[in-house]
Amino acid sequence: MSAPRARSLLVAAFVIAVDQLTKWWALTALDPARPTHVVWTLQFNVSYNSGMAFSRGRGLGPLIGVAALVIIVVLVLKLRAVNGALATVASGLVIGGALGNICDRIFRSGGFLRGEVVDFIDLQWWPVFNVADMAVTIGGVLLVFAMTAAAKRA
Repeated sequence: MSAPRARSLLVAAFVIAVDQLTKWWALTALDPARPTHVVWTLQFNVSYNSGMAFSRGRGLGPLIGVAALVIIVVLVLKLRAVNGALATVASGLVIGGALGNICDRIFRSGGFLRGEVVDFIDLQWWPVFNVADMAVTIGGVLLVFAMTAAAKRA
C-alpha cells in the first residue's frame, strides 16, 4: 500500500473513531429533551436524521447509504492517484466522515441502511450536525482546493 493511501485511510479511521465516540458521548451524557448551552449560539442538542444534509430526503436512508458507499469505493480506488498532503488528508476526511454516518445507518436500528444518523452540534442558525458531517464538508472543500492547485501546476 502506498504511503499516501495509508495516510488517507489513517485519517479516515481517526475520523470514524472521533465521530462514533462523540455520538456515543452525546447519547449517554446529553438530555435529548433539553439542549445544553455551550457558548454563544453553540449548543448540544441530540437529534436524529433519516435523510441527508439539512434533513432533506427523510426516509431515503437506504438510497443515500448506497450512494455514499459507491462514493467511498470510488474515493478509495482513486487514492492511488492522490498527490500531495492536502489531497491525502482531504480524501481521508471525506471517506471517514461518510463511513461514520454509514455506521449509524447500519447499526442504529431500523434495518439495513435504515438507521438514523445522530446529530448533536447545534449552532441554532444552521442545521444540527455531527463530526462526520464536518469531516465530509471540510474534506470536500479541501479536495476542491487540492484539485485547483494541481490544475494550476499542470
